[in-house]
Amino acid sequence: MGFPRLPGVAALLTAGAVAVSGCGTQSALRTAAPPPSSLAASVAPPAAGKNAPAAEPAVVAPRKTLRLGAKGSAVKWLQKRLIELGYRPGKVDGQYGTTTLAAVWAFQKVNGIKPTSTIARRTWEALERPRAPRVLVPNGRPTRAEVDLTRQVMTLYVRGRLKLISHISSGSGIPYCETATWQGRKQRFCGSATTPTGDYRTTWRVGGWHRSYLGQLYNPIFFNGGIAFHGALSVPLYPASHGCVRMPMNVAEELPGLLGKGVPVHVRGKFRR
Repeated sequence: MGFPRLPGVAALLTAGAVAVSGCGTQSALRTAAPPPSSLAASVAPPAAGKNAPAAEPAVVAPRKTLRLGAKGSAVKWLQKRLIELGYRPGKVDGQYGTTTLAAVWAFQKVNGIKPTSTIARRTWEALERPRAPRVLVPNGRPTRAEVDLTRQVMTLYVRGRLKLISHISSGSGIPYCETATWQGRKQRFCGSATTPTGDYRTTWRVGGWHRSYLGQLYNPIFFNGGIAFHGALSVPLYPASHGCVRMPMNVAEELPGLLGKGVPVHVRGKFRR
């Protein structure tokens, strides 16, 4: 089956650069509904009155059209602004590479913009007046992770405050059967390649690369049997994993320091191709 590709970013979109492992759909105990707690407020300003003039944005973007590979002060402004809003564009180095692109995609999806590598008027305007991510569990714990399968975005709240927003790629939904050498012998593994919706908690984790029967995962944090958050070299705009939640490598590098054991993970939605 073919998938849509974004021109000019083929390297980032090459599915299968790192095969997810231990990500087949498995049964898992679901946690009880957590008690209510306060949530981070939207960063969008309140609507003006019917006859009131439109307020000038508190932040003024460069409004210079940027394409992948661009360099300079406008890229630095973009990177700093994304960090302010909770995204992870990588180093503030003024270079528009694939790490910054993944953060741009996350921002565009949260703000209702079709993901693209080009930073133009709509994206600049949204950076001036950004939306907060949609809250999936309004009465969730102050510290929790939410996975929006519809938008392919993960958000992390820590002590009631929005801490991190990341582009992801979840289970493809395409059944698979693969043969791999595991535990000293060749075996065949089959599964549905889905990321089940539900309420879970983080369990065990591994630092660095973890090899399992379907391949390797970077800094995996498991939350539903063999399904985990993990870093991958390929995090395309469409669901491509065997069931795990792929994220950019720089996000996977940071996440273990923010997401402890036993933290609620809420998975909601459904991706429509």
